[in-house]
Amino acid sequence: MFSRLIFRNAKRSRKENLIYFATLVTAIASFYIILSLGRQDVIIFLREFESEAIDKLLQLMPIVYGFALFLLFFLILFANRYQLNRRSKEFGVYLLLGMRKERLVLQLLAEGFITSVLALIGGILVGGFLAEIISLTVSKLVGQGIIGHQMSFSLSAVFFTIIGFLFIQFIALFILGGRLFNQEVQQLLKGQMEKKQDMGRVKGNILHILVGSVCLGIAYWIVLYRFEELGGLLLLVALILGCVGTVFFMRGFGRLLGLMASLSERKSTKGLRTFTLRQFQENVANRSDSVAVTSILITLSIILLANGASTIIGFDSTSVKSSSLYDFTVNGDHHKVEEFLHSDAMAPYVEHLNLLEIAQLDNQDVHTEDGQQKTLVDWSKLKEQLIMFLSSEEKEEYLSWEMQGYSISREYPEALNLLGALEMDATTPYLIPESSYNGLLQAIGEESLNLHADEMALYFNPELLYTDDWGNMPVLDTILEKASIEGQTLVSIGDQPISIRTSVPMRGLVADRSVEIRSAFIVPNQMFEQLVNTETYRSYWNFLIPQKLQEEQGLMKPMMEARDILKTSGFEFESFLENYGRQLFYVVSGSYTELYLGFLFLIIACTVLALQFLTQIRQTAQRYITLSMLGAKRGQMKEAMYRQVLYTFLLPMSLACISAAVGIKGMLSFHYLYIEESAMLYPMLLLFASVVIVIVIIYGAAVARSAGHEIDKLRWKPNMD
Repeated sequence: MFSRLIFRNAKRSRKENLIYFATLVTAIASFYIILSLGRQDVIIFLREFESEAIDKLLQLMPIVYGFALFLLFFLILFANRYQLNRRSKEFGVYLLLGMRKERLVLQLLAEGFITSVLALIGGILVGGFLAEIISLTVSKLVGQGIIGHQMSFSLSAVFFTIIGFLFIQFIALFILGGRLFNQEVQQLLKGQMEKKQDMGRVKGNILHILVGSVCLGIAYWIVLYRFEELGGLLLLVALILGCVGTVFFMRGFGRLLGLMASLSERKSTKGLRTFTLRQFQENVANRSDSVAVTSILITLSIILLANGASTIIGFDSTSVKSSSLYDFTVNGDHHKVEEFLHSDAMAPYVEHLNLLEIAQLDNQDVHTEDGQQKTLVDWSKLKEQLIMFLSSEEKEEYLSWEMQGYSISREYPEALNLLGALEMDATTPYLIPESSYNGLLQAIGEESLNLHADEMALYFNPELLYTDDWGNMPVLDTILEKASIEGQTLVSIGDQPISIRTSVPMRGLVADRSVEIRSAFIVPNQMFEQLVNTETYRSYWNFLIPQKLQEEQGLMKPMMEARDILKTSGFEFESFLENYGRQLFYVVSGSYTELYLGFLFLIIACTVLALQFLTQIRQTAQRYITLSMLGAKRGQMKEAMYRQVLYTFLLPMSLACISAAVGIKGMLSFHYLYIEESAMLYPMLLLFASVVIVIVIIYGAAVARSAGHEIDKLRWKPNMD
């Protein structure tokens, strides 16, 4: 009998509180996904290149999981307290019929256990399915065919998901069971009494709104204009001010909602407008702090979802390689490396084999009269031309560098970055022979340079100078074209005037990081041999995977095979895979955590709003019966209730959207949130905004339906419709 009662009550609770049960299933699914991260294909792939970073990421996941459990604990505590309040009369009747309090608490724990088991089964099944979908989707986004997908199921993730969820569930039930145990029968039979409304005074409420508005305004100003100052200190101040401002604003606004009803010109009962506003006011005023918390959670959710989505959408598997041309770079004895790359084992994987030679200009024997080392390079005329493209403010900044040191930034204009790079490198510049760079140009289908004896080309690293289009430098090309037309030479080496070739395509010199230079002079081979400092000479063999092989097998498979063969050679080498893996790790580590927490914050906020509204409907049910006695139709009351649901979700969402928009604007302005292609910005914003709106609509519709059922269960007067 007792067991049947437990099963029946657990089934009824799930049916009556389906929103909460669905939230539990969703949270459990998210727990499994985050704990099974180490079994996903992308992580397995990245372990081969970024094993240390991946290990640190996976060590961080239990902390994220613990934080998520901490948040879910309070949601479970709140939701179960709501259920206990709804069933207080039922529990009082059980005690009147002779059930001991110990047995009543045991019944409560047993019902919670059954609900937890069903939620765990559903959540783990959903989580396992979503984990596979996410793994396939991320693999698709970062490069189709990157890995051969294999089905995976993490038993450790299942174990820790079960242990963690049952732990917080039973702690919450024990706390609430103790509260139930200490209540007397008459308290349970009376149920929860309606709280006395404390609307405060109008002046005090206006003061609350003003204080909240000022705090929010200061927080917005910091985010928009002082985001980078004092490191993260001002950001923390902005966050605290934003939270405090939201709480004060909600307190004042909720209590002043009554003015909208009392000062309304439409004071008739048509549409139950006054009743709707009074109900909404009571819901917000009595629980203004929880409404403020949900608004803060939604704000954080939107910002996290935006940042996580931008990280994924901004990642393009082809763009990673737009600068790094070559697939492999091998370093070692010049002739031995060449011989190995032409061997039968390696030859099928080698195309566009090119020898890169690089060295610095020899300045060792050039000194001034006072014994100071003198540079052979005179680029003063080029400097004058570049300075002409600077504004007065930028000129002052450039001149201040002479004392503080030169720098390069994405925020600087092209001319300022070029001046910084040349100031740092032009004294003893790097030299690249024409033949080495011609091999690179041929690999990308460009014409060879064919430099004259008194001619050179300027090379700038496209990644270190933050050029959006490789080799496209409008300011530099304008200067060089003008000099060519006028017959001027802007640079000289050892008193020999040198003209500069315009519009030279620029790519990464090697596959990854073995050569990291800002700028270099591409010179004829004979000039390279004459001016080079042999002590700084370095050589590298670069090559690409044959295009035919890529078409047959994709890029990753032959690259992995070539890498395995190169490992047996004993030569030092690097590959595009390291660069790719590094970029992919940033995407995975950033987006996974942010999207996970953003989604979790959103469902917790929506669930709190939902349970809060349903609690109010339960407490104020008698008012709807009174309305029916006064002549209100059931349809009118449901329509009024639907508007209350709309207002309940719209109020925190509205303030959250404003705060999130300011946060996203600040992140965009200071490049914390960056999308290389601006055309992707608005589709991305629309995408994550749609996700948030859809989730809120789903919760709102579910709340309206549940509240409608609560109204239908009331004892109406006969023939009220």
